[in-house]
Parts: sequence; structure tokens; C-alpha cells
Amino acid sequence: MKRFVYIAVTAALLSSCSEFQKALKSEDVKLKYDLAEKLYNKGDYKKANRLFEQIVPQYAGKPQGERVVYFHADSYYQTKEYYLAAYQFERFSKSYPKSDKAEEAAFLGAKSYYMLSPKFSVDQTETNTGLDKLQLFINTYPDSEYIDEANKLTQELRTKLEKKDLEIAKQYNRIRYYEAAIKSFDNFLSNYPGTVFREDAMYYKMEASYNLAVNSVYAKMEERLNNTKDAYNTLKRYYPETKYADKTEKMIAVVEKELQQFSK
Repeated sequence: MKRFVYIAVTAALLSSCSEFQKALKSEDVKLKYDLAEKLYNKGDYKKANRLFEQIVPQYAGKPQGERVVYFHADSYYQTKEYYLAAYQFERFSKSYPKSDKAEEAAFLGAKSYYMLSPKFSVDQTETNTGLDKLQLFINTYPDSEYIDEANKLTQELRTKLEKKDLEIAKQYNRIRYYEAAIKSFDNFLSNYPGTVFREDAMYYKMEASYNLAVNSVYAKMEERLNNTKDAYNTLKRYYPETKYADKTEKMIAVVEKELQQFSK
């Protein structure tokens, strides 16, 4: 019985491959179209895509053209070819702006760039493009069924950009460019007032200010120690139970002790 099932499955696979290869080599556009849609509906997106690729030009301007272009774009998306998916969905949106699928195509095109967004530590071109595309979608389709997901993806990309800028500022601290670090943290807090990293930025600004102060020449030390106190007070005002309390309390104790020499 098992041998019979194996033979039957093998025969079906061979028949399917033969049918696909025949359509791939055929000049019959209708044959390609029918099999491409059949494969697409079965979830065999790679094979479907190869056939759609061949027939898209032939269906330009025809009633089936809208369907073919959409399936072609989505087959790229389903196979994680996100650059090509983004391009083809944009092409669909421009060619068929009044289509019932225009909204979905706009969303999936924008989401393709989200999927291309790399880790925060490398170039963020795709992240910025994704943000632009998602924001355009949100503005164009404010009542869309995809609006919640679009907002969620937008926030994730923004957080990634914030993380990158925060790490750049922290890097200045690590290489002891304390003044550059302080300026970078100030810019960060100004540029991202609602950031989830606000507490972190405030702490690292205080740390940079502290390191600058305690390593200063005497003539500049008092002013810089007071700047560190200001950074400490700001952090405590917004985050009285800050997760960095152990470190900040040790630093402020040193600051207060050092300031005593200037009050005599």
C-alpha cells in the first residue's frame, strides 16, 4: 500500500513538473495564464512567478492585466523577494489607481520596505524609505483595515532609527569625546522627545558630563561639575526611580565632594 502511494505521489509530481515545463516553453499565453493562476492559488509562488513574468507584457491594457500584475507582485512578496515586490506593487498602484486592490498593493509595497529594513547598526536607507512609504499609506488610507499594522510597523522603524542615533551618541562617550557626546545626547532628546530611550539618553548625557567634569582642568571644572548636577536633576525629575540609580548616586556623590573645593 505504501509503495502504491509513493508511486502515485511521484507520478503526480512528475506530471506537475511536466505541465509546468510545457507551459514555460509554450507560446500559448492563455495556457501560461491559466497555469500561473492555478499555481498561485495552490501556493506555489515561485513557479507562478516565472509564468507571470513571461506574460505581464502580453496582458498590458487588457482586462486581465490588472489581475496578472497584482499576482506577479504578490508572488514576489510571498517568496520574500522584497525589492522586486516593492517595485511591482508600486507599478501596480500607478497603473491601476482605482483598483479594488490598490489599497492592499500600497500597503504591501510599503511593508516590503519594512521587511528590507536591516539591523540598526548598518545603513538605514531602506528603513527611511519604508517610513516614507508607510506614512504615505497612512495619509492616503486613514480608514484602511491595515492602518493598525501600518502604525505598528512605522513605530518599529522609528524606534530602530532612534536606537541607531542613541548608539552613535554613546560611541562618542566610549571614545572619550565627551563634549561631542553631550551635544549628541542633547540633539537626540530634542529630535525624539517621545522616544522610548529618553531615560537612557538622559543618563548617558549625565555620564558624559561627569566624565568631562572630573577630567577637566581646574579652571573649567566647577562649571562642568554644575552641569553634571543639572543633568542629574533633570534625570531625577523625569525618572525619580531611574534604573540607573546606583550609578547616578555614586557619580553625584563625587560631584558634590569635588564642588566643596570651590565653596571655600
